[in-house]
Amino acid sequence: MPIRNSAKAIVIRDGKLLLTKNAGWRGDDYYILPGGGQNPGETLPQVLDRECREELGARVRVLGLRYVRDYIGKNHAFAERHSDVHQVEYMFVCELLDPLGTFPTHNPDADQTDVVWIALSELKEHQIFPSVLKQVIQADGTLGGDVYLGDVN
Repeated sequence: MPIRNSAKAIVIRDGKLLLTKNAGWRGDDYYILPGGGQNPGETLPQVLDRECREELGARVRVLGLRYVRDYIGKNHAFAERHSDVHQVEYMFVCELLDPLGTFPTHNPDADQTDVVWIALSELKEHQIFPSVLKQVIQADGTLGGDVYLGDVN
């Protein structure tokens, strides 16, 4: 099983977290941080630049690494679909440089249906992955917890 590196953007503005909305294969919506897989020759900040332009239509400025998580699919709820997935996600605090949609969103993820801002105080009411974000991101925007989040879904 090859290990895939992924870079994700944590963008918080006015008490809200920026997420992509996605259609789940069970018919339910879920939310994830914008970002995606690293291509050979790309640095993680370059991944975020490319992925955020593709998914958000906006550029981001990377401010710093905050969290790292393993996702070993066979250990989690979607094991039947992700049994061969092992992804390491690097989550960076970022600043949005452009209004959403400034650039054409030419290559969003196949399941992506929208880009949304969700109030930090309402994160627990939504299906967000990794779900540990609902514990480490506080309602006041404080990012708590350890840098390494473990093998979490």
